[in-house]
Amino acid sequence: MKIRIFNIALVVLMGMWQLSIAQNNKKMEYNKLTPQEEKVLLFKATDRPFTGDYYLKKDAGTYVCRRCNAPLYKSADKFEAHCGWPSFDDEIKGSVKRIPDADGMRTEIVCSNCGGHLGHVFLGEGFTAKNTRHCVNTSSLKFIPAGAPLPEVIKK
Repeated sequence: MKIRIFNIALVVLMGMWQLSIAQNNKKMEYNKLTPQEEKVLLFKATDRPFTGDYYLKKDAGTYVCRRCNAPLYKSADKFEAHCGWPSFDDEIKGSVKRIPDADGMRTEIVCSNCGGHLGHVFLGEGFTAKNTRHCVNTSSLKFIPAGAPLPEVIKK
């Protein structure tokens, strides 16, 4: 009888272990994107200036990557640059990677987690004390209001 109970318990534990492995090996899919979001995030297109939902947004909150939900920018770092796109003078530490463009004229910014194209960063323009402007496409961002929980970051 003890051996039978042990065997049943062993089978149950093995099943739970296999389920755990399957869940850990399951790749999470990135967020579904609209055609415009795909053009920007995956193919480095640019939103038309003065058209994005976040260009004039002043609400408190966090801007996350539309593709993977990684937190990128705090609304406290957003400023009005009159350039046609949302502008930030700082990113959340470690969230944005800078890549010099091939022509050496600009520096591209991408999400450190998923590699999605965000826009470009410009230095030395004097708009803020930090002297930095992240010019970001609205299509690459999703706004999460202050006090709302941030979505789970999708990692691959």
